[in-house]
Order: sequence, then C-alpha cells, then structure tokens
Amino acid sequence: MTNEVLQATASAGAEIVRGGGMAEVAEAHGFYTVECIGPDGEIRWTDTIENLVTTAGKNDALDKYLAGSAYTAAWFLGLVDGGSAPTYAAADTMASHSGWTEAVPYSNATRPAPAFGAAAAGAKASTATAFNINATATVAGCFLASVNAKSGTTGILYSCGSFAGGNKAVTSGDTLNVTYTASL
Repeated sequence: MTNEVLQATASAGAEIVRGGGMAEVAEAHGFYTVECIGPDGEIRWTDTIENLVTTAGKNDALDKYLAGSAYTAAWFLGLVDGGSAPTYAAADTMASHSGWTEAVPYSNATRPAPAFGAAAAGAKASTATAFNINATATVAGCFLASVNAKSGTTGILYSCGSFAGGNKAVTSGDTLNVTYTASL
C-alpha cells in the first residue's frame, strides 16, 4: 500500500512603507513697499524691497517668542544711503554693517516708528510710515531697527535691503511712505 503524505506550509508577508519624517520650515521673510509723493501730492515713484532678515533679527525674534526673554515692541524704519551700491550680509548689525550706510535726508527728529496691525495668514504688515524729506539725496533702500536715533549704532538690526529698481532720487518736500510686511 502506498501512503501519500501532504505537507502543509503557509507563508505570509507584509510591508509598510512610510515617509522618513516630517518637515516644517519657518523662515523669516519680509518686504518693504515705498512710495515717493512729491510736494504737489503726485506719486513720483514706487518700488519694493525683498529684504534680508539678519541673524541678529532672527535671534531676537526667537529669544523674544520662544525663549520668553524680555520683549520690547519698539521698531523703527531707516533709509539706506544710495551714494554707492550697498551690500548686505546676514551678519550685519546696527554696530557693524560695512556694506552700507544710513541716509538721513529727512526732518523727522528720529527714525519713524511703524505701527503693526494683527497678523493674518502668517504675515504682519505695518501702516505707511512717513519720512519728510528735507534735502536732495539718493536713497538705496530701507532697514528696520529697534532704536530710533538717526545714525544710531545700538539696538537690533532686524532687516535691510535695496530697491528692486535701483537707487532712487528724493528732493526736499518729498514724502516717502514706507510699509513693512513680515512673514513666516
């Protein structure tokens, strides 16, 4: 008699494939919008600046928000001199920015302070801040700092940059209206 033997085997396999992790990036960005109004009330020119947010500015934001250190909500706008082609570096500070100088052809006693509204959709914009021009000059761009003293070298330099369309001429009687918008 012949015996048949049947051996039962079973096998199973499974594989789960998923992404290697999550990535979320928050980068500080901002831009300035500048409008030059002549003494006659007519718009002479407008331009924008995609700015550099400095390392000091980023560190200040992180210290104030995430580390919970003392916070000062005082920020002031300044103008960059256009007598030469300015250059900017992430390492620039108010005490040391060898690639550019401040322009002060305006009658405001101090650097003007922008007023910021509530943030929406990851951005925060200031109201238009007026510089009352009282001399003929060439302006290259703008900066945002935590000290209001014209030509002052203390405080935090948050951001700086030059006009997209190149240096701009201003004359006595002009008003520069500057708006700064920050985003993450």
